[in-house]
Amino acid sequence: MRKNSVVRISLILLLFICAKAQAQFHINKIEPVTIPPLSLPITYWKTTNLIFPYAIKSVDKGSKDVLVQIAKGVENILQVKAAKQGFTETNLSVVTAEGKFYSYILNYLENPPALNIKVGSNINYPKTDALFSYKTDNEARTYDITEQIAAKKPVISGLSDKQFDVKFSMDGLYIKNDKLYFQLSVENNSGVDYGIQALRFYIKDKTKSKRTASQEIEQLPVEYTGNVEIVRGKSKQVIVMAMDRFTIPDSKILYVELMEANGGRNLGFKVKNKNIVAAKNID
Repeated sequence: MRKNSVVRISLILLLFICAKAQAQFHINKIEPVTIPPLSLPITYWKTTNLIFPYAIKSVDKGSKDVLVQIAKGVENILQVKAAKQGFTETNLSVVTAEGKFYSYILNYLENPPALNIKVGSNINYPKTDALFSYKTDNEARTYDITEQIAAKKPVISGLSDKQFDVKFSMDGLYIKNDKLYFQLSVENNSGVDYGIQALRFYIKDKTKSKRTASQEIEQLPVEYTGNVEIVRGKSKQVIVMAMDRFTIPDSKILYVELMEANGGRNLGFKVKNKNIVAAKNID
């Protein structure tokens, strides 16, 4: 009889402890908060400008079929454009300097209803759209180095692509402190001007399995020199891109891609990790 009483008391205590633990779990449980994305239609023929109230600190796009860049010389205007017509729905994420997160669902639309979209306002500059970026000493030095490299003779061969009398190549790769400098050239030997739609650097898998999706990580320049808009017929343009230093895992490669606006002369080549670690030091 006494033994049964002990068993009953033990069961009651166990049930009490479980109930208390479950109640504590519900008290401490934090319900997730979702941020619904906004719809943003974009097109191939025109650029959509997103004007944020503060400087843009991070940008991530879900597909290579979308082109994004921070407008040159400013900190808070993001330019978005379709890289191909009728792309599959994707998304865009933006983080700004005040710590705010913006999420968009991108869809293709031949004629978007709005091309310039202002997102809120800055309490310090309520009547200002563009927040101009002022170069720090480090940024100024980076720009000076890109100018110096642009004047150097080619030291690399074999990293190039050519078609329809247009050649795109990497002529040099340099390193200084925490920056990599890619010396590129576009040689247009045709009589037709080459309008540049995009110049992209992205890391991707060397081989892609049919069962798995390939992830691309875009590398954005921190500074550049040269004309990235057009290469006239029978001319050559040198472009130097400065990027934060990085290396590539053995299973991946860096792909450098040049896309022609309203044309089919798209060019690109692969850069291996051995090319990056062999970058020449700049004194």
